[in-house]
Amino acid sequence: MSSEIVFFGGFLLFIILMLSIDLGLFNKRDHAVSLKEAAIMSSVWVSLAIGFYFLLLAEGHKLHGIETFERLAFITKSHLHNIQLNPHDFYGSLQIYRQNLALEFLTGYVIEYALSVDNIFVMVLIFTAFSVEPKYYHRVLFWGIVGAVIMRFLFIFLGATLINQFGWILYVFGAFLVYTGIMMFVNRNQEETIDPENHKVVKFASRYFSVYPQFVGNKFFIKKQGKKYITPLFLVLLIIEFTDLIFAVDSIPAIFAVTKDPYIVFFSNIFAILGLRSMFFLLVNIIHKFHYLKVGLAVLLVFIGVKMLAHGWLKSWGFTTSHSLLIIVLILTVSVVASLMFPKKRKKKSGHDSGQLRMDN
Repeated sequence: MSSEIVFFGGFLLFIILMLSIDLGLFNKRDHAVSLKEAAIMSSVWVSLAIGFYFLLLAEGHKLHGIETFERLAFITKSHLHNIQLNPHDFYGSLQIYRQNLALEFLTGYVIEYALSVDNIFVMVLIFTAFSVEPKYYHRVLFWGIVGAVIMRFLFIFLGATLINQFGWILYVFGAFLVYTGIMMFVNRNQEETIDPENHKVVKFASRYFSVYPQFVGNKFFIKKQGKKYITPLFLVLLIIEFTDLIFAVDSIPAIFAVTKDPYIVFFSNIFAILGLRSMFFLLVNIIHKFHYLKVGLAVLLVFIGVKMLAHGWLKSWGFTTSHSLLIIVLILTVSVVASLMFPKKRKKKSGHDSGQLRMDN
């Protein structure tokens, strides 16, 4: 059995264990997640991600079973790691590799986490448009995350296969990210809306399934008079999954700009989207305050796209993963600080119209 399978299997078992504890111990009953609970869970997931960073820093070479310099050189070349190895110093080169691997994970994590914030805007609109009770948010987001993990796995390893077979596809990804960033900036002030009746997912589901006309507690499915129905709550779950699918098209190529190692892309992606659920409850009522975040994310996508397009050029200049992380953090920090320093004047609206959701404190 390969070291990748063992490492990957251990990671999946750990994630399954954490999700089982979350669902079976802390969320046995449906309830509106408080800000305190959300803050604790967000801290837990961020701490776990940081812990994984240190694990890679200490044992990252075991992911690909690196025991010789030849294997180290092969993996470094295969995944296009931007590091210099010394054939006369295997252990020194191994340390450089682990440091770079851990930094790639951390950078990918920050990128995905930042882009996930934009996803929260849409989630707020979805829950509001369908008038979902706050106590059912966690259930929808939990199963939404499970679906997202499966989709990300397929997307990431398919993307890695394409990159290995067709190196030029990185330039396609780069151009796409630049275009996406520009369009995000152009449309930054455009208000997004969700129409429950005319949403394409609702129309598709209504065409092939019987939809029950009202919510039935936390149930996704119901059987009435021998006929099976999907509930509006399941429609919300489908829309959440569809939304994540759209966002994955941006975020996954963005992380491939940092590392070509599909396992690191997957690990950073999963840690970020698992933290997204807790972050949703933490930011849901203050997300509107970060009105410059869209601009920051647009700049971030353009930067990452340019980095992919000019990878060889930047490498010749000595541009490293640590430089990427520094620029990314700087972009996000400036957008958040600018939002707080120059608050946007908001028109008075009802809680429903503004897309804000009431949370228990």
